[in-house]
Amino acid sequence: MIDLPKNKKIILFDGVCNLCNDAVLKVIKHDHKNVFVFASLQSETGKKIIKYLNIDVSKIDSIVLFEPNVSYEIKSSAALKIMNDFGGFWNLTQLGWVFPISFRDFIYDYIAKNRYKWFGKKESCMIPTTELQSKFLI
Repeated sequence: MIDLPKNKKIILFDGVCNLCNDAVLKVIKHDHKNVFVFASLQSETGKKIIKYLNIDVSKIDSIVLFEPNVSYEIKSSAALKIMNDFGGFWNLTQLGWVFPISFRDFIYDYIAKNRYKWFGKKESCMIPTTELQSKFLI
């Protein structure tokens, strides 16, 4: 396995998706406990993690929340677990767990399927600012 930061949760995301990039910036803004780092699915680190987890990204089309030596989550479960770490008002999002995963993932998949059409797509992955570089795995 590759060398990953200790005690961090890794969020893998679609680096060319505008919606995904905006979501990453929101997570950074609300990550007051500094528990998250990021890697795009297209990056070398992202590809190595995906291979290690044996995930077929052509079938998932999703964010992945990976907690090394603990577990990984995809789709709506990943989103809910990420928001759980924000605290405060964000705790209300945990009500999403009352819905069956099939329903939550149906909504997630519908948005994921249309994300480029609705929000656009970049030609290449986001390049983090100097201040944010420490939050990204290359």
